[in-house]
Amino acid sequence: MTGVPASAAGGSGAKPVRGGKLGTAAVNQASLWNIANILTMVRLLLVPGFVLLLFHNGGYDPAWRSFAWAAFAIAMITDLFDGHLARTYNLVTDFGKIADPIADKAIMGAALVSLSVLGDLPWWITGVIIARELGITLMRFWVIRHAVIPASRGGKLKTLAQGTAVGMYVLALTGPLATLRFWMMMVAVVLTVVTGLDYVRQAVVLRRKGLAAERAAVAERAAKATEALQAAAAGTTVGGTAEGTVGAGSAAGAVAGATDVRGGVTDVRGGVTDVLGTAEARDAAEAER
Repeated sequence: MTGVPASAAGGSGAKPVRGGKLGTAAVNQASLWNIANILTMVRLLLVPGFVLLLFHNGGYDPAWRSFAWAAFAIAMITDLFDGHLARTYNLVTDFGKIADPIADKAIMGAALVSLSVLGDLPWWITGVIIARELGITLMRFWVIRHAVIPASRGGKLKTLAQGTAVGMYVLALTGPLATLRFWMMMVAVVLTVVTGLDYVRQAVVLRRKGLAAERAAVAERAAKATEALQAAAAGTTVGGTAEGTVGAGSAAGAVAGATDVRGGVTDVRGGVTDVLGTAEARDAAEAER
């Protein structure tokens, strides 16, 4: 049960490099039927098989419990291999992202509950481990929008300790080995609690950083929108001023034109008056003669 879903670990589903461990013929792309997903499905199918083997013949038959241990060991090994293959060959599918953590929790939860039902393992140990695993899984979904909590070395060590301790409890051990498995389980419980608290701390930090980044992005978008509105408003004002200047120039031109017309009329009137005056003077001179 690693921190990152095994089939989800890796990249975007690119083709593997030629000459890799499986070659391009084995793993061509991140399709549903890739090797990592097949191992995950095998692990899911092993869960009911493990429970049936463990409870067969009353649950205390050493031979059947050995078969159950073999099924449990295969499930744990496939968890290691599908994670390695997914990271190496970038095998990412939506099915893998969902099914891998479910398979991890299912096999471990089934083993813990079954052992407690049989009376081999105290219920408080089962409760602590299952509560931690479910809580961390839900917490990962809580912060997945902001970031992915990576699997730590402590988490991997916890998984190894849990698998070893549970596997020893599945076997019908007696004497010093039975005492050893108890202390191995105590180590697993301590690692379970400590790593769980560390994941909670990481989740809180990542969520705070994610929210801060979102607020900064929103503020930046708002600032850009404000600048765009101000630029649009400035463009409208400049356009209105230009129109006003043109209008004022046109009005001034109209007034000047009207003044020129009035001056021309006055000049015409003056010319008529001069002509009339000249005619009257000529008539008076002729009368005197």
